[in-house]
Amino acid sequence: MTILKNAELPRAALPGIEHVTLAGSQNGLKHLSVWSQHIEPGGATPPHRHDCEEVVLIRSGSGELHLGGEVHQFNADTTLVVPRNAEHQIINTGVGSMELVGIFSTSPVEVFLPDGQAIELPWVS
Repeated sequence: MTILKNAELPRAALPGIEHVTLAGSQNGLKHLSVWSQHIEPGGATPPHRHDCEEVVLIRSGSGELHLGGEVHQFNADTTLVVPRNAEHQIINTGVGSMELVGIFSTSPVEVFLPDGQAIELPWVS
């Protein structure tokens, strides 16, 4: 068993996104990764996909999930379910920071642009 103090975990960032890996390959996990992210107003993930299933818990804020050519609106206390290899993007359309927790069915998590090019992440996944 490992107990991690979330406030002491390393932070990383992409433009408009603050990231913390709560648990993943660095903890010996092979089939689970958990991320915490804050997305600033107007910020967004790039359009991307993962070779695994993803569940996103929206803890605060509001936004849009672009998935499969459709746009889905959401608010706090919402769960987004993203199938394996589904191209998607999360956009903060609200006035405040969006807080989310991403849960992935693999570790480490690989992220790909829609054209299949791997995205180099500035954090350990």
